[in-house]
Amino acid sequence: MIHAHITTWVLAIVLFLVALGLHKSGKTRALKVVQMILRLFYLLIIGTGIWILSSLHSISMLYILKSLLGVVVIGFFEMILVRTIKGKNTAMFWVLFLIAFIAVLYLGFVKLPLTFLS
Repeated sequence: MIHAHITTWVLAIVLFLVALGLHKSGKTRALKVVQMILRLFYLLIIGTGIWILSSLHSISMLYILKSLLGVVVIGFFEMILVRTIKGKNTAMFWVLFLIAFIAVLYLGFVKLPLTFLS
């Protein structure tokens, strides 16, 4: 299940970047389609994350922190995309997104024992 989780968030990052590129090129109809697919991937990320958490025998506070930070990262994805489409400033959200994303990656790949190698 970890491979499915990692695949969904990697694809979500790709879709996020595609959505930003579509906005930049002015293709609003394609942007709406990609944005809806991206929202589906948010649900898949959360679903696979819950599945992984439910398969653990004991859940430590670090897993809960990683889960909450993961939801925050998804929130920043959406806020950055929506604010970009509306033409609002997103600099603060990009900084917060990067901090939260790096923290999630650190917890997931370095600190916690359950990785894609298991």
